[in-house]
Amino acid sequence: MTPLAAAAAVGLAAGLDWTLGEPPADSHPVALFGRVIGVADRSWPAPRLAGVVLAVALPAAAAGAVYGLLSAVAVALAGRPAVAAAVLAGLAGLTLWSTSSLRFLLASGRRVLERSDTDPAAAREALPALVGRDPETMSPPLVRSAAVESLAENLSDGLVAPLLAFVALSVVSLPAAAAAATFVKAVNTMDSMIGYPGAFGWGSARLDDLVMVVPARLSALLLGIAAGDPEAPWRARRYARKPASPNAGWPMGTLAAALAVRLEKPGAYVLNGVAGPPTVADGEAALAAVRRAGVVTYILAAAVEVVRWL
Repeated sequence: MTPLAAAAAVGLAAGLDWTLGEPPADSHPVALFGRVIGVADRSWPAPRLAGVVLAVALPAAAAGAVYGLLSAVAVALAGRPAVAAAVLAGLAGLTLWSTSSLRFLLASGRRVLERSDTDPAAAREALPALVGRDPETMSPPLVRSAAVESLAENLSDGLVAPLLAFVALSVVSLPAAAAAATFVKAVNTMDSMIGYPGAFGWGSARLDDLVMVVPARLSALLLGIAAGDPEAPWRARRYARKPASPNAGWPMGTLAAALAVRLEKPGAYVLNGVAGPPTVADGEAALAAVRRAGVVTYILAAAVEVVRWL
């Protein structure tokens, strides 16, 4: 029953995301984990060692808590397998919902892109929901570029990576699958908060680089297909390594290649520099590609579990 329960968990997560969006901000598990990171982000006698230990220990603790809870439920309901499968599927689905996101990403991207020409100030005000750059001096084309880049990268970080981890560990058990999704999301959250250049953030950044190797490249393939250009990841290989991250350039570069647009972070990198900056219409095409890729990701994750059951 585990594969069907895992498929149901994926379906529940997708349904909750599409109907409700993300969990409430004040009780969102990721926000609560962020508070823990905030406490840990302080001066340490040996910052690199502390950063490496915390980069592993905090995500492992979060994953362990999820694994322990679901395992305890499984043990408590061991005599009623059908009930156990239903309850575990529900808990795993809630976990996956809280560790993945598509609707919020699309809504945030749309707010920026739709206003980038008609109300640039409002677009710049909405941009921090997507990226950490200072938007105050950004022109509308650069605002759109940042939004398109973030749509591609966050599809990889915020949806493909946790779902891939969930499916990979579902062959072990539902508790392990939920714990894997939690671990990946926690690693990504730590990188977002403290993976800055320096001794303390080094461990978080490097662990995130390792965790995202496969999801980033899988996201590139999905985006190429979703944008109607399966060869885009192959063309993007020429500039996919220009960003400092060894992974983010793949989904971003693929979208740049598929849409034939220039994506630029001033002073850091230019992707597909021979093209022009994205227009509002290009932004709409990026939104559509990310939406299709996200839906396909959910479908593939559930389909893998159904095939395992057959």
